[in-house]
Amino acid sequence: MSVTAPAPPPDFVATAPTKKSKSPEGSVGLTRAGWFTRITILVVVLLWLVPTVGVLVTSFRPVNLVQTTGWWTALGHPFRATEWTLQNYRDALNAAGFRNAFLNSLAVTIPATVIPITIAAFAAYAFSWMQFPGRDTMFVLVVGLLVVPLQMALIPISQLYVNGASIGSVHIIPNLKLNGTYLGVWLAHTGFGLPLAIYLLRNYIGSLPSSIIESAKIDGASHFTIFWRLVMPLSVPALAAFAIFQFLWVWNDLLVAYVFLGGTPQTQVLTIALTNLVGDHGEDWQLLTSAAFISMALPLIVFFALQRYFVRGLTAGSVKG
Repeated sequence: MSVTAPAPPPDFVATAPTKKSKSPEGSVGLTRAGWFTRITILVVVLLWLVPTVGVLVTSFRPVNLVQTTGWWTALGHPFRATEWTLQNYRDALNAAGFRNAFLNSLAVTIPATVIPITIAAFAAYAFSWMQFPGRDTMFVLVVGLLVVPLQMALIPISQLYVNGASIGSVHIIPNLKLNGTYLGVWLAHTGFGLPLAIYLLRNYIGSLPSSIIESAKIDGASHFTIFWRLVMPLSVPALAAFAIFQFLWVWNDLLVAYVFLGGTPQTQVLTIALTNLVGDHGEDWQLLTSAAFISMALPLIVFFALQRYFVRGLTAGSVKG
């Protein structure tokens, strides 16, 4: 005995689903909009690069040509040997105090980047996953410090470094004589960078899946274990994004380093050495172009080494789900 399936109704017609095709007008419109966007971005990038290209070309030109002709004239003779030279870079590296200033900038920038990231990571975890009285109020106060201009704090901090702090005859903070020391400039950069660091890291760490944190707590992990073994490895994009910001800010800083560290040949950083390289009357300014690109080398290396984390670290935490 065989069983046969019932026949479909006469008006039933089996048809395969077909993919909707875009109209020619719609595809042409999208293509034109895409090309317009690309061309606009390309024009903006080219205009933005014109000053940088001019400085780069000038850094490789002889002194007599720099003083008599514009940098764009060298592009008309790109293969003429007399149009190019490396002497400007040799003179910049051999300038008095320039190499020592490069090392001073490293001594200032590396600790001034590591210290605020370390403190901010602990604070961000506490604001995200620990319950304590006044947590939200303290976080609002920290974020509010972002609007305080850096220049307003220079004189009070400098006086604090020199005289300490006291109420009447009671010394709250002793005179630590931090003015003119590396520790003083490290603490200044740490204080100025902590509000943004805590804000960025708190948004990222707070967006991590709560199930991971709760599972670790059920297994008996302490807050430090959760922070060190789970949160820190998962927060590498945010840490790298702020590391780029902080490194560039401290490396290119002139005001804070000049106020708290000084401008002597022994303590000056690279930005101060660049200003001194030009001279009081602006002579030999072509050396400044080559010295500027020497100072740009390390920040570019840091940025390109960490740029894959940059966008992820900034946008993480902005959308949940």
